[in-house]
Amino acid sequence: MFKGFYNLTSGMLTQGRNLDVIANNMTNVATAGFKTDRYTFSTFEEVMWKRVGNMDQRYTDLGIQSWITAPSKLYTDYEQGALEETGQPLDFAIEGDGFFALENRDGERIYTRNGNFSLDDEGYLWLSGYGRVLDAQGNTIRLVTDQIKADDIGGMFTENGGFLGRVGVFRFEDNGALEKNNFGFFVSDNDGQAVTDVKVHNGYVERANIDLVQQMTGMITAERAYQSAAEVTKIYDEMMTKATTDVGRL
Repeated sequence: MFKGFYNLTSGMLTQGRNLDVIANNMTNVATAGFKTDRYTFSTFEEVMWKRVGNMDQRYTDLGIQSWITAPSKLYTDYEQGALEETGQPLDFAIEGDGFFALENRDGERIYTRNGNFSLDDEGYLWLSGYGRVLDAQGNTIRLVTDQIKADDIGGMFTENGGFLGRVGVFRFEDNGALEKNNFGFFVSDNDGQAVTDVKVHNGYVERANIDLVQQMTGMITAERAYQSAAEVTKIYDEMMTKATTDVGRL
């Protein structure tokens, strides 16, 4: 009877974590370039093996029992989001694989698909509040003006054709090596490879690749699973109370 508490408690903890992930996805539905997270879990199978054997070490399996669910992995969906035209001269969106690179205040390199750029107080191209944009060589880009024209690989020019710089696009052999931080940016132990075989749209941003219907369906499913486990836990508690009071007196 007590074993049911392991299953129910782990189920509530797992669904609670799943709801946190879904809530974070829905909160960032308007965040340009945001990539959906998916939470997976499985049963913890090898809790205990019970065996009997003989001197020849020939064993017979008596059974395997699994009483809890355990987190498996948090996956990020890197699928392309829809491109939205903004008309802003410093907005950029990547069509295909790749990331923009930023240098944050600590000098660390972080990666994002959010191309909603602007100019900081010193005239450098940056993602407001997070860091300056890097070119393909890993250098920051000083524009001074937002009156620019751009080509389809991220090159930026003055209205008279003078070259100002090029927004770097970086790619990784395996996106699974990337880790998402608390701000929705990606970090890696290794720097990405600068590429030019990808199209960069000026005056556009990439929308979050979040399917709201799918997220709401997942939220309802997780909430019902959580509530069901909570209700059954109450039943178990009442049964244990009777076992220790009424049955115990016998």
